[in-house]
Order: sequence, then C-alpha cells, then structure tokens
Amino acid sequence: MELQKNTPQPPNGHAFVEQELREVDAVIKERLSSGVPLVGDVAQHIIAAGGKRLRPTLLLLCCGALGFKDAQRLSMAAVVEFIHTATLLHDDVVDESTLRRGLPTANAKFGNPASVLIGDFLYSRAFQMMVEVQDMRIMKVLADATNVIAEGEVMQLMNMHNADLSEEGYLQVIRSKTSKLFEASAQVGAILSGASPALEAACAEFGQAMGTAFQVIDDVLDYTGDASVMGKNLGDDLREGKATLPLILAMQHGTAEESQTVRRAIEKGDANMLEVVAAIVRRTGGLESAMQSAAREIDRALAQARLLPPGVHTDTMMNLATGSLARNK
Repeated sequence: MELQKNTPQPPNGHAFVEQELREVDAVIKERLSSGVPLVGDVAQHIIAAGGKRLRPTLLLLCCGALGFKDAQRLSMAAVVEFIHTATLLHDDVVDESTLRRGLPTANAKFGNPASVLIGDFLYSRAFQMMVEVQDMRIMKVLADATNVIAEGEVMQLMNMHNADLSEEGYLQVIRSKTSKLFEASAQVGAILSGASPALEAACAEFGQAMGTAFQVIDDVLDYTGDASVMGKNLGDDLREGKATLPLILAMQHGTAEESQTVRRAIEKGDANMLEVVAAIVRRTGGLESAMQSAAREIDRALAQARLLPPGVHTDTMMNLATGSLARNK
C-alpha cells in the first residue's frame, strides 16, 4: 500500500462536530484563564496553534453515537485536550523540538522552564475539571491514562538510540504514549452516555486502534511527508534516535549493509543521514509494511464501530478511521 499524499479524504469527524468543537474551544479558552500573565501568554500561543482536536472529536462522536447531549461532554472534551497539550509541551522540551503545527514550539518561544510549568498547570486544571463531573469511573479512566502516558514517555526515553527495539517493544511504547489517550477519550464518551459494558469496551478499543494507527502513520510521514504541510521538521525522529516502525521493518528486510546503516543512524541520532535512511526504508518496503500495519489497526477500529448503534455519528467515526490512512499531516 502506498501513502497517497493528495488523495481526497472522506467526510471526517471534525467536519461533523465542527460546532461542538467551537464550543469546546470556548471552554478551553475560559478554563485557561489565570491571574498569572505568563500562563495566559503560553495558553494563547497554544490556542493559536490549533491542532487536529482528534481526542475531543472521538469523545464527542462516541457521545453522539450513544445519544448523550449534556454539556458535560464539552467539559470532558476540553479535559482530554488539556492532557494532550500538556504532554506535547513536555515532549517538545524532552525532544528539543522547535516547530509544531507550523509555528515555533512553546519551549522555543518561551523557554523550557515555562513550557514544563505550563504543562503542569494544564494537568492540574484538567484534574480540577474532572472532579467537577463527580464521576469516579471517569476520574479513574483519565487518571490511569495520564499515568500510562507518563510511563510511555519514560519507555521512549529509555529506548532512545536503541536500534535493537523490537516491533513489539515499539507497539508497547506507542500504545502507552499515544494510543492510551485516544482510548480513554472514546471510553469517557461511552461512560458519560451510560453505555453498557460491551459498548464501552467497543468505544475504548476503537480509540486504541485509531491511536495506534495514527502514530504509525505519523512515523511514516517523518520519512515521506512535506515539512510545509506537516508543520514540523522532518527527520526529527531520526535526530532523536527513535527506532520507529519503518526503521525497524527496514532493518528486518534490508541487506546486512542496509541494516547496519540504519542502525548506525539510530545509534548516532544523525539527521544528516535522513536521505540515505529514507531511501533504504523505501527500497526495503518499510513504508508499505508500516502502512499495512496501520491499515490492520483501522480494520480493528472499524470492527468495533460496527458494534455501535447505526447512525450519522457512527458513520462519521468510520469515515474518520478510513480517512486517516490518506492523511498527509
């Protein structure tokens, strides 16, 4: 399967819940208010940067599919976006990133200390908002997810420059670091809706599969994407010494010399080797194999979506899943 950069995408969750997402953004803006000027400055930078809002979208779509329309869904959608944004602020400091969504990262603009502390502010504000819902199950799901995400970040840090990371080890990292919040977002939508255990499990697995596919595709785009479209620096994964799935598969299927070249690039974190490594990844079928892995995750997501009540929200979830395979940013 080739990654098509300009393939038209089917209607997605963002379009369908556009009005709800505007309401979520209003909640985000309101709850980011603080008497500390620097908090407001960094918060405004975050809002201006926008983002895909995938996690809030999943929560809102699950609520819609299960018939829940209470305003609590907007608050919880803001909470998952706060948690996500906090992880990004901390990630960019750890990874020494300078560009995200086409804009300077918060750490590049305001410095590392401010980014770390505002990330802490977002976490604490999210937990304040969780308490307001007064639902222990929602608090547990989100608290557990936040802890798993932190563990995933540590696992990733431990595996920097580790060219021996297996495909299973890679999946463990991304299912903790990335997929867990997708899973929790969809699950919280089901809990808010009072869904049965079976439907709650279907929403959670849909989110996990979507999150896994999203990260695999993101890792593919680091070797095939357009920096001006993606809004981030290509080759960052290689510079950081991350053994992502395209590289792992290239080392498995390449010649001894090709595998050694990729291994050396990971161990040294040498972004100057990006073109050479990208050529090896293409030649060995690493990109296609990684995309096939993402496609299997999307198939898993679709199987779970079919268990939900039929309707426009469920259809939109399925379109969001299939459309993700054609994304270019």
